[in-house]
Amino acid sequence: MKKYRVFIGLGSNVGDRNAFMNRAARELASLPGSRLIWCSSVYETEPEGVKDQGLFLNAVAEVETPLLPPDLLSVLKEIESRTGRGQRERWGPREIDLDILLYDGLVYDEGGITVPHPELEKRRFVLVPLSEIAPDLVHPVSGLTVAEMAGACTVCGRVVKSPYHIVT
Repeated sequence: MKKYRVFIGLGSNVGDRNAFMNRAARELASLPGSRLIWCSSVYETEPEGVKDQGLFLNAVAEVETPLLPPDLLSVLKEIESRTGRGQRERWGPREIDLDILLYDGLVYDEGGITVPHPELEKRRFVLVPLSEIAPDLVHPVSGLTVAEMAGACTVCGRVVKSPYHIVT
């Protein structure tokens, strides 16, 4: 069975942010047929979009999975729900947010799923942790490495390594 190398962004800014991040990472690690390769450090970041909300914790996980993008997205939504994510405004506060960032070099846009994540190059809060674990990974559309994208990102929100960490 083919397995795909996928990078997933994790974020939380409500309640016990670190607990939500860790619970989601444990669920990623237990996906059938999948393997959590590693997680970046956890970073504290300013919110994008809706600014009047708490600081986020963000990290990136590398997962090896046989799940295709629609199936993986469905599983991520289930994990968000089980982890306690409620229905809230777009870009508003959330207990946990899981986003497919890059999927094994695939360019995919179907059924509401766009890979690579369409905002990836503008999001320091995922580029910094992603560059920690995969600096030489190449974006399949732009041809830039993650390190190059992180260096070129002009969105200047605060991204600071936090004392928290992911434990699976």
